[in-house]
Amino acid sequence: MKRRKGFTLVELIIVISVIAILVGIALPRLRGMIDEGNTAKAAAELRALQAGVESYYIHHSKAYPDTSATAWESALTGATPTLISTALTDPFSTTTPRAQYQYSKTANGKYYAIWSVGPDNTSDVTFNTTTGEITTADDDIYVSNGTSGTGGF
Repeated sequence: MKRRKGFTLVELIIVISVIAILVGIALPRLRGMIDEGNTAKAAAELRALQAGVESYYIHHSKAYPDTSATAWESALTGATPTLISTALTDPFSTTTPRAQYQYSKTANGKYYAIWSVGPDNTSDVTFNTTTGEITTADDDIYVSNGTSGTGGF
């Protein structure tokens, strides 16, 4: 009896099913790894921005940068000595182009906070502009010289 080379339809369906199951297992893990990578990136960039804001404070008459729109990062990129070379963008932002990190300071200029919206792309940081206290509902990542809550680095 002569045997034909190749796969039967049943064999092909089984192979495709196994591949689909493996892809179904791998995709959620890949998304989790991407979020972990973006969290690490945001934490590192927030620390760099914090160092830039503190340096700005020292070199500019003990005043933190203005909070209007992107003026604060423009102040950091244009400062002498150079604090940061380019405005950093939040890796969790889904807008095009990506949005910059968010920044706020107290009315008296004593405390500030810089934060990322986190994996859910929703800013849940509440920054008290009187006391500098921060509260956050979930996964936001932030740095501050004020009272820290949960989620800070």
